[in-house]
Amino acid sequence: MTSSTTLLRVATLTGFALVGTMALGPTHARSQNAPITLPIETVANYIHAVIEADRDVYTRHVVERLQTKGVVVASENWEQKNTLPLPAQFLMESGRYIAKKGLGIQYRLISLWPINKRNGAANELEKSGLGTILTQPDRPHTGFMKVGETRYFQAVYADLASTQACLGCHNAHPDSPKRDFKLNDVMGAIVITIPVGP
Repeated sequence: MTSSTTLLRVATLTGFALVGTMALGPTHARSQNAPITLPIETVANYIHAVIEADRDVYTRHVVERLQTKGVVVASENWEQKNTLPLPAQFLMESGRYIAKKGLGIQYRLISLWPINKRNGAANELEKSGLGTILTQPDRPHTGFMKVGETRYFQAVYADLASTQACLGCHNAHPDSPKRDFKLNDVMGAIVITIPVGP
C-alpha cells in the first residue's frame, strides 16, 4: 500500500467517523434506544461538508504546500509516477473506496466539461443539476430516483475552482473541452447518492 493510498483511506475514514459522530450527537446522549431520524438533505449536507473539508485540506496543506517547497508533485498518472493524486483524483478515489464498503452511499465528480468523459452526468437528475448549479451555486440541486427496486436520494453540489491548481490543470489539459475557467467559477459538481429504500 502506497503512502498516498494510506493518506486517502485515513482522510476518508476520519471524515465519515465525523459524520457518524455528528449524526449521533445529543440524541445518542439522551437515549440509546430512541430512533435517530434526520432529514435526508441534512445527511447529504453532512457528507458534503466532510468531503469538502478533506479535499480543501488535502489541496492546500498537502499538494500545494509540498509542490511549493519542491518536495513532491501531484500528477494525473500518480500511481505510475509515484506522486500524489491530484485533488480531483483524491476525491474520486475516496468515493470508490467508500463505495466498496457496501453502505450504498456514493459520491463522485461530474461536469458539463469533463476531461475524462466518464465524469459526465449519468442520469436526468444529474444533467438538470449541472444546469441549475451554474446559476444557483450556493445550494444543491436535489431529487429522488429509482434504480431497479431501490430508491435513491441525490444531491448535486457546485464544485468551484477554488485554487490556482484547479485552474492550471483544467485550462491547460489537452483533453479539456473548456479552457477559460477563472477562480470561483463552477467547474462541475459533487454528486452524493444515498439509498433510501424501496
